[in-house]
Amino acid sequence: MGIGLTAWRGGNRRWVLVAAGVLVVLLVAAGVAVAMNAGADEAPKTVAATVGVDTGAVTAEVATTGTVEPAQTRTLSFTVAGTVESVKVRAGTAVQAGQALASVDDSDAQSAVDSAEETLADAQDSLAEAQDAADDGSTSTTTTGCVAPAAYADPAPTSASPSPTATRMPSASPTKTVSPTRTTSPAATRTTQATKAPTTTAPAQTGAPRGTQGTGGNQGSGGTSTCGQSGNQGTQGGGQGSQQGGDAVLSAQQRVNQAEVALADAEDDLEGTTITAPIRGKVLSVAGKVGSQVSGGSTFITLADVYDMQISADFPEADAGRLAVRQKAAVTLADRAGESFAATVVQVDPVGTSDGTMVTYGVVLSFDEAPADLLVGQTAAVRVTTGSADDVLRVPSTAVHDVAGTSGTVLKGGAKVTVGVGLRGDTYTEITSGLAQGDVVSRSW
Repeated sequence: MGIGLTAWRGGNRRWVLVAAGVLVVLLVAAGVAVAMNAGADEAPKTVAATVGVDTGAVTAEVATTGTVEPAQTRTLSFTVAGTVESVKVRAGTAVQAGQALASVDDSDAQSAVDSAEETLADAQDSLAEAQDAADDGSTSTTTTGCVAPAAYADPAPTSASPSPTATRMPSASPTKTVSPTRTTSPAATRTTQATKAPTTTAPAQTGAPRGTQGTGGNQGSGGTSTCGQSGNQGTQGGGQGSQQGGDAVLSAQQRVNQAEVALADAEDDLEGTTITAPIRGKVLSVAGKVGSQVSGGSTFITLADVYDMQISADFPEADAGRLAVRQKAAVTLADRAGESFAATVVQVDPVGTSDGTMVTYGVVLSFDEAPADLLVGQTAAVRVTTGSADDVLRVPSTAVHDVAGTSGTVLKGGAKVTVGVGLRGDTYTEITSGLAQGDVVSRSW
């Protein structure tokens, strides 16, 4: 009986202790809650940060990442197929303009040049012969013809033709006895007749020789016409000869021209058996080795001008509309921490490129002063200044909301105020109206 009472008293004591512990916890929790509420009531209310309107510079920029690339890259090849005889460079070799880089066997190309030279020499000889023949033909044509004095001379009377005087004089005329005059010129006959003929018959005698003389003149004219006709025939024959000679010269000249073109092509092929550096730079790749077979026109060496590097970058279409040639930019490189290099936009692609999710526009920038030892293909961070204004009224860009066109809203003294907005940069925004220097506005809201 005593044992049971003792056990009951021990159990109640444990419950009393548990209940007391719970009560203490509740009291502590209530105290903490009261203390927290009391501190909250006593804390000051949060006030939005403000900033004064001032004047200064406003700058707008767009940023992206790009790649450092050579300003120009040349792909070099042999102009003829052949076996590589020598390769004097490898990837990474720095070369100078005019330096020989590689060559192929040139025996076939040299033979082609020799053959073309012989063909040209033969064609030139043929042209010289054709020109000489044409010159000889023109000389013989000009000397062919008739003698003008002989053509226009009066023909001598023949013994069978009757004397003009004999047909007009009477049978008793003294002129009948002057037979020797028939063999003389008509002028001599007329002189004798005028001397010995009677006075009454002088008019008839004078008229008769003149009429006959006129007939003789017509015959002389006919003779002249015949000579002229013969001269025309000679000229026509000479013209035909000159035309034929001209055709031969023209054909020979055409053969010379063709031979000269063929020789120039052969010489170009011979020169193309050796690859020469057109610019100074660094070899990026070599596609073959000594003994390998190459075809004409295939790229064998790639050469880059690493002394004139540039940056190639892509900008999203939201920023591309603000980009323009000659805008200034700042470039930073991963291997030159803390340094910034000035650059200028030299090209903006007019057509964008889509990757299926976003449209970008390519931009090329040139270093104002390129640093030495740039790495081809290294990454560059680019910030392009798309606009700037100096000594303008400005507020932090976070203070301007609801921007639409050239207007926006700021919070001034707890009230919204509509203001005019000019250039909007990443840090500051230009205010064109609605505020004055010294006004206080909320920095952000």
